[in-house]
Amino acid sequence: MKILVTGGAGFIGSHVTDRYTAAGHQVVVVDNLTTGKMENLNPKARFYQSDIRDQGMEEIFAREQPEVVNHHAAQIDVRKSVQDPVFDASVNILGMLNLLEKAVRHGVSRFIFASSGGATYGDQPENAGPASEEIPLQPISPYGVAKATGELYLHYYKVGHGLDYVALRYGNVYGPRQDPFGEAGVVAIFTEKLIADGQPIINGDGLQTRDYVYAEDVAEANLLALHSKASGSFNIGTGVEKNVNELFWCLLQIMEKSAQEVHGPAKPGEQRRSVLDCTRAQTGLGWKAKVSFEEGLRRTVEYFKKNHRRVRRERCA
Repeated sequence: MKILVTGGAGFIGSHVTDRYTAAGHQVVVVDNLTTGKMENLNPKARFYQSDIRDQGMEEIFAREQPEVVNHHAAQIDVRKSVQDPVFDASVNILGMLNLLEKAVRHGVSRFIFASSGGATYGDQPENAGPASEEIPLQPISPYGVAKATGELYLHYYKVGHGLDYVALRYGNVYGPRQDPFGEAGVVAIFTEKLIADGQPIINGDGLQTRDYVYAEDVAEANLLALHSKASGSFNIGTGVEKNVNELFWCLLQIMEKSAQEVHGPAKPGEQRRSVLDCTRAQTGLGWKAKVSFEEGLRRTVEYFKKNHRRVRRERCA
């Protein structure tokens, strides 16, 4: 099967590409390399450096004729979306619409979309259980609004054009290749800071919770979504919530480091609580997270220790 993966040089997209190629599929990667990196690219994938908003996507679709589009290219910074919602919408809404139009025009049979199981739901009530796909979407950031809008467009294109789809609502994805120098990705940021004997800063009181899911588990969900007959939206998480303070102390223990718990100001647009009910993914896709929080952190720490010098050189380049 030929699959076009947008954002395939990025953190999550590169793991998805690796999983697809390992399963024997042909993969075409489109990435503008704004946040993606050439060293993340799978050597078996054909690569185009292009922006999903550009009309050059027409030529790529015409030349490659993909059967499936897996859409991971995005503006992923929640705080940037709050600062510049117009730019966020230009990438995350108009860019996706450009892909959907090309997909319909060139006979794509399935569209897999990297959505958000945190940002689309908004803040979850303190005493409520994990969020299921049935609860109303109430995003509190432009990024969340854009992801929810993407899912609505997918429904329209299925009804109006017969384009089948799966929207995977990710929890807080972490693991190897995550950028430790951005505004998002607290696991990577804290890990790299601690390796360098720096001081991580916890935003706010650190009691905000997330459902942390390991990148390889997420890649497996994308493989199952490729072959499943199921359609619609699916939460991809663990059903377990951890707050940032817990994450900080767990990393200290794994890395055998000592550091103070230092707090900074809370960030605008950051929700307090996020945890996902993934029953539908288990029944509909046959997917369940396999890597525990502690094991995932150990693997992530090992990766960053091994690649610390290279990562620092890239930062200074």
